[in-house]
Amino acid sequence: MSKQRIESASKQAVSYRNYRRARDRALVRLAQAYPDEYKEYLEQEKAYDESEGKKWVDITGRTNAPRTRKTTLARKTNATPRRKASNKSKATRNKGRKR
Repeated sequence: MSKQRIESASKQAVSYRNYRRARDRALVRLAQAYPDEYKEYLEQEKAYDESEGKKWVDITGRTNAPRTRKTTLARKTNATPRRKASNKSKATRNKGRKR
């Protein structure tokens, strides 16, 4: 890439970042000025996104993904991880294989 293209991309990125910051500050001010309306709109948007299968990230960063068997087992106190195959068994499987 040419130096001019890199500088142009950098300026564009800074400009967009500043725009997003200003937009976020304005949103916070609106939410503080009209908390009930903000919560109502937020619930509507959340319901719409969830109907389309999109996940929302909560304050802690979790998406409240459904538990799978793997995560359920990992959270049990008596769950033990599977044992890795020993090097000996790998050596026997690779016997006669070209390297």
